Amino acid sequence: MSTPEAIPYDPRSVPLAHRLAARSAVGCAHLLAVLPPGRIRAVLTLLRRGARPATEAEAAKARETVLAVSLACGGQRGCLPRSLATVLLCRMRGRWPVWCVGVRTSPPFAAHAWVEAEGVLVGEGCPADYFQRFFSVG
Repeated sequence: MSTPEAIPYDPRSVPLAHRLAARSAVGCAHLLAVLPPGRIRAVLTLLRRGARPATEAEAAKARETVLAVSLACGGQRGCLPRSLATVLLCRMRGRWPVWCVGVRTSPPFAAHAWVEAEGVLVGEGCPADYFQRFFSVG
């Protein structure tokens, strides 16, 4: 049995200039997502140089923009491209949230990638101890 998902896909809700930036971030995120984890981590470590830490509001706005322009990032299996696109979009604005990879701490086991800002999981809707972090780029 499948469960219905409400995906906040509405590209026209984002101004054209922001939409183009978000779509380029999503495209780059999909390219990064096929790389091995170590390579993704190395690329993001290089990209974060010189960026100021993102606030929770900035990271949430970037995540909402990514979800508005990409159906693939909004699905259940879209956590990796969604998190990558969010950090890339923040980086385009001179900011950097913490990009994290880990697993759920309660069954069933599942890998997950997410973004944190100011010590808060951005847009995940769960407590901070719900995931066990393997590594992060922040």
